[in-house]
Amino acid sequence: MRRLFLKMTGATVAATGYGLSVPALAADGDDIAIDAPKGLTDAVIHASAYGAKGDGITNDTAALQRAIDATAAVHGTLVLKPGIYLTGSLFLKSGMALRLDKGVTLIGLQDIAGYPDMPTRIAGIELSWPSALLNVYGQSDIKIYGEGTIDGNGKVFWERFNSIRYDYEARGLRWAADYDAKRPRLIQIYDSQRIELGGGLMLTRSGFWTVQVVYSNNVKVSGITVRNNVDGKGPSTDGVDIDSSHTVLVENADIDANDDALCLKAGRDADGLRVNRPAENVVIRNSTVRTAYAGITFGSETSGGIRNVRVYGLKVVGPVRYGILFKSAATRGGGASDIRIHDIDVGQAETGIRINLNWFPAYSYAKIPDGLTDYPSYWTTLTTQVPKDKGLPQVHDIHISNVRGRGLKTAIELEAYAAAPLRNLHFEGLDLEAAQFGTIRHARNVHFARNRITTNGGTVITENADNITGLN
Repeated sequence: MRRLFLKMTGATVAATGYGLSVPALAADGDDIAIDAPKGLTDAVIHASAYGAKGDGITNDTAALQRAIDATAAVHGTLVLKPGIYLTGSLFLKSGMALRLDKGVTLIGLQDIAGYPDMPTRIAGIELSWPSALLNVYGQSDIKIYGEGTIDGNGKVFWERFNSIRYDYEARGLRWAADYDAKRPRLIQIYDSQRIELGGGLMLTRSGFWTVQVVYSNNVKVSGITVRNNVDGKGPSTDGVDIDSSHTVLVENADIDANDDALCLKAGRDADGLRVNRPAENVVIRNSTVRTAYAGITFGSETSGGIRNVRVYGLKVVGPVRYGILFKSAATRGGGASDIRIHDIDVGQAETGIRINLNWFPAYSYAKIPDGLTDYPSYWTTLTTQVPKDKGLPQVHDIHISNVRGRGLKTAIELEAYAAAPLRNLHFEGLDLEAAQFGTIRHARNVHFARNRITTNGGTVITENADNITGLN
């Protein structure tokens, strides 16, 4: 195994020809065509006509569902008068719009019984799980928009998760906590197509993930604000998760979360390999990330593959741990390829760019303790062994350009496996200031061009790496 140490002392790692006005890497396919909802009429239905009170006290679930059903029947738009509508799970129907005007708030019940279990996918595996507050489930041609608020009222679910997590960690069961602490998502778009979400919506205090797009296509999320660090810090309150879906656009989002802000997923381990559905043909652009785990994340659920993704125009205010993050594990399989990321501004972060394919072992590798026999069936799914030749994720053909970051601890950390090295990585026009450069381990064909990576000294370490070019 070859080890190479490149010494830097208050140095700048650069390639010839660096300039501050670096043009973006050629980004073919940055635009994307999304089929819009079709067949909607001018009919308007008022929720109050079906008994919805909006007084913040009455359980409006049944009344709102009646109004939804009536709206879908005429392919119209459901309108709510200003007020606070206390509700459990609602299920939108094909061929309708839901308009939430300013002054309208849907607020979630804090009783999990208000969110009936239904088949879905959570954190990479298929299982029965509480439905979301707002569900688009096996439907088409739906628009959800307006300047109103969808409030998950999720603190009670955060507290439940935290209590389970701490107990499980002590028993070597950290990997099971997210699945056993059942919590409602805010919005689920499942097995659906031609869906639009946004137009100024405020999404806040989600019990679990905020927007999950799973097994769906032709979905546009445009103009949402996510605020999940309200009333505490909501654990695992991802902003937008694009999960084994294709032809998806996310734009003009403003996200403050307590986990991944913008994330692509494609299944976990044996179950993800069985389903084998990629996340592909996705554009994420022109958005702001505030507090989060990372600005843009790929994984850790990579089993079906994440490919043909374009990310650009992100302002990562922070604090975040990573500006750009790829994460997976030795049992995930799949991987990520044909990814182009450009024009990213990273404020407060520990690391600018991180590829970690052995991420969070206590969560990633599931093992039922000896002697334990009473457990849910999905624990068997989570612990099904994956052959080693199918488990190592393949990450290759990644292009990252025009990324700016200041005050970083580490500029770049890249690490894969000797038997499945990173391949064909291109970094161009990076402008990063960090305490140290970082590491490159298990990689082939990593090319740097026209970069300025300034450090306070230390070493750049590459291990088991071949054809690393452009570092002076």
